[in-house]
Amino acid sequence: MRETAAERHDRLLGLVRERGSARVSDLASQLGVSPVTVRRDVEDLAGRGLLDRVHGSVSWPQDHAATGAASGAGSGLVLGMLAPSATYYFAEVIRGAHEAAARAGARLILRISDYRPEEDHARTEGLLSAGAEGLLIAPGWQHPGDPAAFGDWIASLPVPTVLLERRPAAGSRLDGLDRVCSDHAHGVLLAMRHLVELGHGAPLLMARADSPTAIAVRSGYTEALAVLGLRAPQDVIDSVPAELAPDAFEEAVQALREAVVSGVATAALIHNDVDAIQVVQRLAEVGVRVPDDLALIAYDDEVAALADTPLTAVAPPKRDVGRHATDLLVERLGEGAGAPRRHLTLLPQLRVRDSCGSPLP
Repeated sequence: MRETAAERHDRLLGLVRERGSARVSDLASQLGVSPVTVRRDVEDLAGRGLLDRVHGSVSWPQDHAATGAASGAGSGLVLGMLAPSATYYFAEVIRGAHEAAARAGARLILRISDYRPEEDHARTEGLLSAGAEGLLIAPGWQHPGDPAAFGDWIASLPVPTVLLERRPAAGSRLDGLDRVCSDHAHGVLLAMRHLVELGHGAPLLMARADSPTAIAVRSGYTEALAVLGLRAPQDVIDSVPAELAPDAFEEAVQALREAVVSGVATAALIHNDVDAIQVVQRLAEVGVRVPDDLALIAYDDEVAALADTPLTAVAPPKRDVGRHATDLLVERLGEGAGAPRRHLTLLPQLRVRDSCGSPLP
């Protein structure tokens, strides 16, 4: 199975984090890719503030390893953060957490699980061993059964814990923890309502099923249809990364093309926006133009604005999730265990660009 760019980025970050610094040429050899690819990856990651780059080498940013330097190293709180990835969606969540920790004079320690939920517990134990007094936890869950299979240990952690972008089952032990989440159902409703107000019938959904966000988008689609009094024009089209499963990706594109050509739908919501950009490119090759033939909204808004036709996109408040979760954790550490637990839900925004076109006549 071919490695995705996000997976390669996580491996690259892991190597630099372990060593502190590394030469680009050495990273290319370790990753098994060309120096050109590594330089491109480094430029991307440095632009996001995840690496420092100088004279053919890269290093782990000093302010990712320790914050609150003005008050003296180790003089403030030590916070641990477990994230499933340091790229794409969670890069902004991490950045928000880091900014909030710095403002609080706290040190933030980061561990990456690479979406391996079976390793979350061990990585979290590593954070505790490194001195974390409170934890920000975004488990590497990908499938509906993962919370039950890999989540019970979180409720027994010995320090205050805040869940990030994860909604455990109602009534479960994890449901009693503090958490900060994006309201993806609200984001889907924003997108659907916008398309309907432009004169379209019920939009189609093309979505992945390999992350909590993807699962939330799918359930939010069902809820939005009910709120708007609409019926789905057809079943959800399963989306997969083009680079990992090109045949399945092509099948999904052809299913969407057929829906447009047959008049079943004139609008669609696609999760996520990397997939959406690739779908738009392939649709153009088979005669379906966005927005002339299909109004389209992407979900995540990581790179949607960079498409040839800038894509309207739902933007979850990723950086604010990290910031509010860190603020909540710092407050919890100051309040003690007796204070009420909090579930904070943040609303996504709809960023309107060119891919929906003008209202239908």
